[in-house]
Amino acid sequence: MARISVLDGDVTLEEPTLVEGFPGVGLVGKIATDHMIDAHEMTHYANVHCDGLPPVAVYREDDPAVTTPVRLYADPDRDLVALRSDVPVHPNAAAEVAGCLDSWFDDTGTFPVFLSGLGREKDEEPPELYGIATGEGGEALSRAELSSPPEAGLVSGPTGAMLAEALERGRDAVGLVVESDPQFPDPEAARRLILDGIDPIAGTETPTDGLVDQATEIRDAKQKLAERMQQATEESSQAEPLKMFQ
Repeated sequence: MARISVLDGDVTLEEPTLVEGFPGVGLVGKIATDHMIDAHEMTHYANVHCDGLPPVAVYREDDPAVTTPVRLYADPDRDLVALRSDVPVHPNAAAEVAGCLDSWFDDTGTFPVFLSGLGREKDEEPPELYGIATGEGGEALSRAELSSPPEAGLVSGPTGAMLAEALERGRDAVGLVVESDPQFPDPEAARRLILDGIDPIAGTETPTDGLVDQATEIRDAKQKLAERMQQATEESSQAEPLKMFQ
């Protein structure tokens, strides 16, 4: 049964901004979301039970309690919610998961910020960041002063399914697309997402020094998940150019 199971009833949210962190290219969305949860000491607010999510239980170091692989964390002072996912979502289940979460967006008046990596080989230039939107989401993009995409493309995986759901329902939402390493976890691209995309849109100030100082440690910690994503790239949330005539 699809539901969002709230664990902390004392958390009060007005019209929160949600940052989505499903694994994808460079794991940029997951790295950025995990970092924001830790940096803002966000509270484990709810467990996500959506049809289509893998039926697995997650446990943590030095903690015997198990939980769901997809969870919501909240910071009521900043009216901020972060979706943390420890598993990829199968492409056949992406629409189910998107519909499940969209119902919760409706109930809570949530403004979603979807995150996606655009595979590009690394060079000396900093990764480019682009903004896309549905509904009146362009107003939020203007706060971040982001460039529009330089070429046509599409967003796939659960992130693409949620953007498609937002488009169909006329929901205000934004997508942030950042150039990312197509093979390895990319903390540099995640840092760009936070500083130049999420923070201006959500009105937050997130320290990101740790993403640079601990880049090697972060890559090592995320590498096993990255390898799983490479073995099943169709499950990734990712942006990619449209290689066809329009």
